[in-house]
Amino acid sequence: MTDDQLLRYSRHILLPQIGIEGQHNIVNARALVIGAGGLGSPAAYYLASAGIGTLVLADGDTVDLTNLQRQILHRTDAVGMAKTASGKRTLGEINPECHVIALNERLSGAGLDVEVARADVVLDCCDNFATRHAVNRACVKFNKPLVSGAAIRFDGQVAVFDSRQPDAPCYHCLFPEGQDVEEVRCAVMGVFAPLTGIIGTVQAAEALKLVIGCGTSLAGRLLLLDGLGMEWREIRVPRDPGCLVCGKTA
Repeated sequence: MTDDQLLRYSRHILLPQIGIEGQHNIVNARALVIGAGGLGSPAAYYLASAGIGTLVLADGDTVDLTNLQRQILHRTDAVGMAKTASGKRTLGEINPECHVIALNERLSGAGLDVEVARADVVLDCCDNFATRHAVNRACVKFNKPLVSGAAIRFDGQVAVFDSRQPDAPCYHCLFPEGQDVEEVRCAVMGVFAPLTGIIGTVQAAEALKLVIGCGTSLAGRLLLLDGLGMEWREIRVPRDPGCLVCGKTA
C-alpha cells in the first residue's frame, strides 16, 4: 500500500484483527452491491470509505424525490439521474481510490452470473424476491458469500449465506422460492429512514469481515430488528438438506 493509503486506513490498521494484511485484503477486494437504494446506500458508503478496491453498483432505477428520505447516496440535484451514476459520483467524492463500476441495469441471467463470479463478496440490497432468489442461486453456483438485508416499516433483517461452509444454509433454505410470502414495498408500506441505515451498515460490516477474514460472520443466523422497540432477536437458520438450490439433490 502507498503512504497515503497507510494514513487513510490507519485506524483500521491499528486494529490487531485487521492490521496491514487485512486492509490489503480490502484494497484488493471486489464487492458487488445489488441495489443502490435504502440499503445499498449505507452499505456502499462504508465499503468505499473502508477502501474496498472495486465496488460494482448495480441498479436499473432512477432517483426519485421520494427516495431522498433514506437513500443517502443521492442528493436533490440527482433526481431523474440513474441511481448508479448518482452513486458513483457520491462514492468518488468519499474515496477516489475506490474504483466504482456503475451498472445501470437490473442484473439477471448471464450478466448476473458474470458479476457474481468476479466478486469476492455479494451484497443483496434489492427489494424483491425474484432478484433475491436469482442472486442466491448465482452465489451458490459460484461459491460466493452473500450478505442479505431487508427493511420495511420499522422492521429489519440481515443474514449471511456462505456456501463455502459445508453446513451453512442459503437464502432458499430460509425463504423457499414459490412459497406464499407476502412481498411488501416501501412505496406502499413506508419505511423508517434510519432503519435502512442500520441494516445497510450491518451488511457492510459483515462484508468487510468476510473479505478480511476476521471475526464470526452471520452465516447460519438471521438477525431481526424491531426498530420501534430497538430490540434485536437472533434466529438460527439450519441448512435444508432437501433445498433445491444448495441441497444434495440440487
